[in-house]
Amino acid sequence: MRMFEEVFTGFPRTLRSVFSTRNLRWHAIAVALTAVIVLTDTDWHFYEATRSTMLYPLVWAAGIGGFFVPVLLALVPYVAGDFLHNDKLRRAGASVARAVLAALVVTMFYKVFTGRIQPEFLGTIGGSDISKEFQFGVLRNGVFWGWPSSHAATAMAGALAFVSAYRSYAIKIILFTEVALVAAGAAVGFHWFSDVVAGLILGTVVGRETVHSA
Repeated sequence: MRMFEEVFTGFPRTLRSVFSTRNLRWHAIAVALTAVIVLTDTDWHFYEATRSTMLYPLVWAAGIGGFFVPVLLALVPYVAGDFLHNDKLRRAGASVARAVLAALVVTMFYKVFTGRIQPEFLGTIGGSDISKEFQFGVLRNGVFWGWPSSHAATAMAGALAFVSAYRSYAIKIILFTEVALVAAGAAVGFHWFSDVVAGLILGTVVGRETVHSA
């Protein structure tokens, strides 16, 4: 119960900050970069260039690790901090949980309305170019697939939230390597390249605002 109170204290403020006037330019940048990448066929060219069974382990690691790492990065520090009576560690875990949840809310909000068609999972070269297919409306393609990438956003937001408390160079290397691996795996496996770019931008905004609104 205490964890939920700490996680959700400040959560509405974080979401308001993410969509505040000062951050809307970053949302616009994510949209603009997506448009450029899509309209220049960069998404499709990237998709064709990354069809290789050698990349399958990276894709599976990103898919699985992109879910479990943010959860563990929140839960383990919180539980350990509570057990060891280490308030800094406990608060870091709560901050990561708040950042990850906020990133999920923000990306799912956009997915509700954009309805982007995802690439074939671990697909091979061939078929028609569907990288420009968006089904704008309400819940036209669910909230699991599509634009922007929740995997990239949650990985970035969680990492930024944790390194704001623990600024160790080694921790930064580990966490941002994990972010890079998740982003790369998502981009070659189950998202378009532009989905990941937008997810990283929005995840950065969420992570930063989580720290500022704590």
